[in-house]
Amino acid sequence: MPSDLDLFAITAPGLEPLAARELQQLGMDAKAETGGVSWSGDISSAALANLHLRTASRVVARVARFRARSFIELERHIRRIDWSPFLTAGTAVQLRVTSKKSRLYHEKALAERFTRELHAALGVQVESAAAEDEDGDATPHLLPGQLLIIRFHRDECVVSADSSGELLHRRGYRQAIAKAPLRETLAAAMLHAAGWRPEEPLLDPFCGAGTIPVEAALIARRIPPGLARAERRARDYAFERWPIHEPAALDRLVEHARAEISDRAPAPIRGSDRDEGAIAAALANAERAGVDGDMELDVRAVSAVEPSPHPGWLVTNPPYGVRVGDTRPLRDLYAALGNLVRERLPGWRLAMLSAEDGLERQTKLELVEVLRTKNGGIPVRVMAGG
Repeated sequence: MPSDLDLFAITAPGLEPLAARELQQLGMDAKAETGGVSWSGDISSAALANLHLRTASRVVARVARFRARSFIELERHIRRIDWSPFLTAGTAVQLRVTSKKSRLYHEKALAERFTRELHAALGVQVESAAAEDEDGDATPHLLPGQLLIIRFHRDECVVSADSSGELLHRRGYRQAIAKAPLRETLAAAMLHAAGWRPEEPLLDPFCGAGTIPVEAALIARRIPPGLARAERRARDYAFERWPIHEPAALDRLVEHARAEISDRAPAPIRGSDRDEGAIAAALANAERAGVDGDMELDVRAVSAVEPSPHPGWLVTNPPYGVRVGDTRPLRDLYAALGNLVRERLPGWRLAMLSAEDGLERQTKLELVEVLRTKNGGIPVRVMAGG
């Protein structure tokens, strides 16, 4: 059994440096690459990353890497793979196969070769997993079994075993959603990229289902996303079914994480929305995350947001038209957002998700790009200033 695994945290585009910084703060010698972050570590390192990463979607172990330009070559390489750290005889397997710019381009034929060789070696049952979505990191809920990700690119094959199970942005608290929901990983990325610190007040005047305030409260109280439940129960992970899994080691990591949680957020966290249903969803999500006592959530339009005596950060995902309709009716909304910052929040800084520079200009604020990524397949930027 290997003591070191070739580990990789998959992120949405643009989030790689943020995830690398998170892993480095956890003590990993991590390196950002296109599509994620790589490092070497044992099974405890994989468990620690799954428990704590806020900006990554999935953690995988790279099982094998080789070049193949014929099916005979491919089959020879598959037979050499050591599956023992990740699979046992009879394990159910989900295969996700992609191929780009490779001589072996037929994904169904590639899957058939892996299926045949896996069944011959271990007697496993193999099914096809759902394809990734346009962000490259989200899938429908997986069927039971170990997900194996097979990626061919320019004739190089990388075989990875998923260690996460459910995608990491599915913290478990967000069961109620509002219109144009924001993914939890992107909300955390916005907070990190903007430079918000837990001792600074935070306001989201377009909070929707409350994802930004909830993620801020989790960060402020040092609650790992893997414990983002009111009872602080750890979620289940795919690596817990690996032969190399050490249950006692995972228990120690979870207990240490629980001991580090603070009793309350050190500064006010506020969220508001003009949609009463959205605030009801936000309250329910905050309660499920166990942070409802750390924030104030109320129904109000952006023009009715009250002044605050202490400067802080306004971090928000305002409607930007691409998803919810024409941008023209939104110009006044962005102008009101700019007025709020200038007139009632002096000294405050703004970070907002934007898909339309024309709407950004309506705020009449000096903003700079601090992050570029995608949200639901739509190219977006995090703009900050104030």
